[in-house]
Amino acid sequence: MGQTVSHVVLPGTYDPVTLGHVDVIKRAARLFPQVTVGVAASRSKRGVGTAFTLDERVRMIEEALAECSIERVQVLPFEGLLVDFCHELGSKGVVKGLRAMTDFEYELQQADLNAHLAPDLESVFVMASPEFGYVSSSIVRELAALGSSVHGLVPTCVEAHLRRQFA
Repeated sequence: MGQTVSHVVLPGTYDPVTLGHVDVIKRAARLFPQVTVGVAASRSKRGVGTAFTLDERVRMIEEALAECSIERVQVLPFEGLLVDFCHELGSKGVVKGLRAMTDFEYELQQADLNAHLAPDLESVFVMASPEFGYVSSSIVRELAALGSSVHGLVPTCVEAHLRRQFA
């Protein structure tokens, strides 16, 4: 019988962290004894880079977890391959949130690649809660850049970061 997964990584760019992300992190923390949010550097995501620096994104997640009273979750930045990051941490699992079929197709491809690169890592998919199924970081950034409210889409502390970023 295989080894039990006790430590998982939730990778992403979190540019910025949304309430959908927070929901998946909270649920992963209920399921696994050790959870690490891995904040990817993603210097050239979709060819444009990120709106927030790596340090800002790490800080926002830490603030969001505190605001939402989520404990026992470590937040760490990483560069390079996710499988290498997981191995460095001793993690045996990756948790990804899914909102729609398009997420599933992309995440399945990533999980298959990770399985090829690191057969010892398990991929776990968590469906988005219905109230957050339409929320994405890119939608939040676009709304904030256009001066629209993002209340109810991101933690309050992230709203403040977005106001400063897009003022």
